[in-house]
Amino acid sequence: MVIYCVATGGSIALDPAGHRVSSASVGQMFIAGVIPGLMLAALLGLTTFYRAWRNDYPRLPRASWAERFTAFRRCVWGLLLIVIVLGGIYAGMFTPTEAAAVSAVYAFVIAVFVYRDMSLKDVPKVLLGSANMSAMILYIITNAVLFSFLMANENIPQQIAAWITAAGVDWIMFLLVVNLLLLLAGNVMEASSIVLIMAPILFPVAVKLGIHPVHLGILMVVNMEVGMCHPPVGLNLYVASGIAKMGITELTIAVWPWLLTMLIFLGLVTYVPEISLWLPRALGML
Repeated sequence: MVIYCVATGGSIALDPAGHRVSSASVGQMFIAGVIPGLMLAALLGLTTFYRAWRNDYPRLPRASWAERFTAFRRCVWGLLLIVIVLGGIYAGMFTPTEAAAVSAVYAFVIAVFVYRDMSLKDVPKVLLGSANMSAMILYIITNAVLFSFLMANENIPQQIAAWITAAGVDWIMFLLVVNLLLLLAGNVMEASSIVLIMAPILFPVAVKLGIHPVHLGILMVVNMEVGMCHPPVGLNLYVASGIAKMGITELTIAVWPWLLTMLIFLGLVTYVPEISLWLPRALGML
């Protein structure tokens, strides 16, 4: 969501009436993602429940209230990270960038001194890994920003928008093409790269067709989530493979029910904009 806001922040977009439309803010995107996130979690949970019931998977004994309280007490420090980040942003205490710094310091303190799952000797290794990851992301961002600048300087997105409007393509067909394009890109590219390259191109065209920037952003985020669950570069597949000790091919076949659920949800988010827009509007953010 943050990368989407950065990628579209300097774009020039005009709505069907010719009025200039600015990109979505990080705060708007975070709030807009609440309802879609809860809906997707519920749908994936129902899929898991159905598979477990259908195949009669073994289950753990029901936890007592004492066990639940103990588990909550152990995890509350991690849960507070969400409260600090989102609470700080919406209370006006710090910006999203400052929230990242605050959360990094908080996570360090909790990991080293509370949970103690990371020792001080591990800190240099963690910092080096973070530096490597940051360098890779910054390299991608640098090239994507250069690409976006060239696109904007040559007015290519505006020309595409004018051509699509003249061709009589409506927002329904446009969003179908966007979904297919993003799903195909997810086969061969990493999520951040896709957003940084595609968002500046799609944003002016979408706005010209009357699509809200927040709606487009949530649609792209859901597409990236789907892309992380299918081969060949689905990051979640590799993580699950390492945990479950299963091969990628075997895991790809096993994940199809959940992937199908996510594709159905993608269709809902695409063609029911209020799923993304209702909560920000109700809170007066749009």
